[in-house]
Amino acid sequence: MTDPALLILASLADGEKHGYAMMEDIARFAGVRLGPGTLYGAITRLEERGWIRALDAEDRRRPYCLTASGQLYLEKQMTAMNQVAKTALRRLKHA
Repeated sequence: MTDPALLILASLADGEKHGYAMMEDIARFAGVRLGPGTLYGAITRLEERGWIRALDAEDRRRPYCLTASGQLYLEKQMTAMNQVAKTALRRLKHA
């Protein structure tokens, strides 16, 4: 999975984080390094959709959290991806 939006939502499903913490978390769990431009561009789009929201800044760092609608969207996407993965793995056994 390399979609920045889904990676950010998955990172925030574990709790609020600021941008750098998200980049590090995503690198750990997905093996994907998001650059700052990609990360903050996706954060802006996710905020506009109401899937995440910014919290009060801690010094220079602004943490973000997942909203209820963001959680619902992530659950739907992960369920769909899980179904695709199960199907592909089952088919590979017969290939």
